[in-house]
Amino acid sequence: MSLTTQSAAELAARIHTREVSSVEVTQAHLDRIAEVDSDIHAYLHIGGEQALAAARDVDESLAAGNAPASALAGVPLALKDVFTTTDMPTTCGSKILEGWVSPYDATVTSKLRQAGIPILGKTNMDEFAMGSSTENSAYGPTKNPWDHTRIPGGSGGGSAAALASHQAPLAIGTDTGGSIRQPAAVTATVGTKPTYGTVSRFGLVACASSLDQGGPCGRSVLDTALLHEVIAGHDPRDSTSVDAVIPPLVAAAREGAHGDLKGVRVGVVKELHSDSYQPGVLASFDAAVSQLTELGAEVVEVSCPHFEHALAAYYLILPSEVSSNLARFDAMRYGMRVDDGNMSAEQVMAATRAAGFGPEVKRRIMIGTYALSAGYYDAYYGQALKVRTLISRDFDKAYEQVDVLVSPTSPFTPWKLGDKVDDPLAMYLSDLCTLPTNLAGHCAMSVPSGLSKDDGLPVGLQIMAPRLADDRLYRVGAAYEAARGEVR
Repeated sequence: MSLTTQSAAELAARIHTREVSSVEVTQAHLDRIAEVDSDIHAYLHIGGEQALAAARDVDESLAAGNAPASALAGVPLALKDVFTTTDMPTTCGSKILEGWVSPYDATVTSKLRQAGIPILGKTNMDEFAMGSSTENSAYGPTKNPWDHTRIPGGSGGGSAAALASHQAPLAIGTDTGGSIRQPAAVTATVGTKPTYGTVSRFGLVACASSLDQGGPCGRSVLDTALLHEVIAGHDPRDSTSVDAVIPPLVAAAREGAHGDLKGVRVGVVKELHSDSYQPGVLASFDAAVSQLTELGAEVVEVSCPHFEHALAAYYLILPSEVSSNLARFDAMRYGMRVDDGNMSAEQVMAATRAAGFGPEVKRRIMIGTYALSAGYYDAYYGQALKVRTLISRDFDKAYEQVDVLVSPTSPFTPWKLGDKVDDPLAMYLSDLCTLPTNLAGHCAMSVPSGLSKDDGLPVGLQIMAPRLADDRLYRVGAAYEAARGEVR
C-alpha cells in the first residue's frame, strides 16, 4: 500500500516504530502534490523544505530514543490558509493579503509544530472563508477529486480536496457555518467542528468572531480524533477560549469502532429533512439512520422549530461581524496598497479595498454595514440575535431527549463548477443543515454516508452533540463508519 493512501494512525505507528521515516512519508506526499495538484489546485503554497526539515527533526529525535512528541508526530498535514504562519504566506484566499507573511504563528500552528507534525503547505479557500464552493478564492477554484468538473465544497475546499486526493493524510479547516463539514460531505472525508472556544482562535484571521472555529479533518474518524486532541485546549491569548476539560476523543473513537450503540439516543431533526433536498441525499441519510438502529441506537424524531430561521439569522449576524472585522484591511499597516502618490488616506483605503476584495466579500460587507447602521440595527441584527437564542433553546430541549442529533450534512451533492456563482442564495442553501450548530456554539461532525444514487457522488451524515460533548461525535461516528464500510 502506498504511503499516501494509508491512514494517519497507520503512518504514525510505522513512523514511531521506525519502520518508515517521517521524511519518507512527507516526501511521498510532496511527490503526490507535484503529481496531481496542478489540476486539483488544493494548495496555495507548498512548504516542502520546511516540512522536510520538521520531518528530519522527528526522525532524529526518535533515533535518539526519545518518545514521540505526540500521537501524530511525523505525520504531515495540510493547513488552511487562514491560520498565520511565520514561514509561509497567509493570504486567506484574497488578493488583499497576497504574499503577506505573518510575524507570528497562530496557536493552532504552534501546537502542530510542537506535536512534530510537518506542515506540507497552505490550502485554498473561499476568500476570508466566505463561500460554499472555494470558487470565491482570488487564486482560482479547487476541483473535487471525485469529479474535476465539480466543486469541493467551501470555504475549506482545499483542505478537503487535499485529503480526498491523497495529497495529505490530515488537514486543518475552519467552520463558520459549515466550512469544515460541507466540504467533508462532498469529498467523502471526515470533518469536525469542535465546541466553540475549545480550539484557539488566536492567529485565525477572523471572518465572524462569534462563529469561527478551527477544527480537524481526516479520512477516518480515528484520524480526525487524533488531530482534534492535538489542537484542542485553553489558550489565554484567545479571549473566547473556554477553560474546560476536553473529553477523551480518541478513546471515544476507539470505543465506537469496536462496540455498538446500545443505550445511545439519536434524534432525527424534523426540520432538517425536507422533500426539497436531493433525493439521493435523503435516501443515503435514511439508510444511515437504519444503520444506527441496527447498531442498537434508539432513534426518535425531534423538532427544532426555529431552525427554519437559521439561514436568515446567520446571514445577518455573519455579515455584521464581517463588516467590523474586515475594517482592519485599511492599506496602512500591511497587505495590498493602491496609491498613485496623490491620494488621501480615505482614497487609498477605498481604492485598495475595491481592488483587493472579491465580489462575495464586498457583498457581505455591504449587507453587514447596512444591518448595523442607525435605524436598522434593532430591526435586523438585533432580531437575528433573538433568533439565535431561540435556536440554542431548541437544541437544549432536544438534548433533554437524546444524546446526539443527526441530519444530512448538505442537502445536495457537489454541483458543477460555475453553476451557482451568479446565484448567492442558491449557494447559501447548501449550508442549511450546518448553520444551526454554529449559531449555538455546539459541536458537529460530518462522516461519509456513501454515494448518492442520483449521480454517484459523495454524501455526508451530520452528527451533532451538545457543548463540550465532542466525544459523543467520535463514538457514534466511529461506530457508523465501521458498520458502513469503505466508501468507493
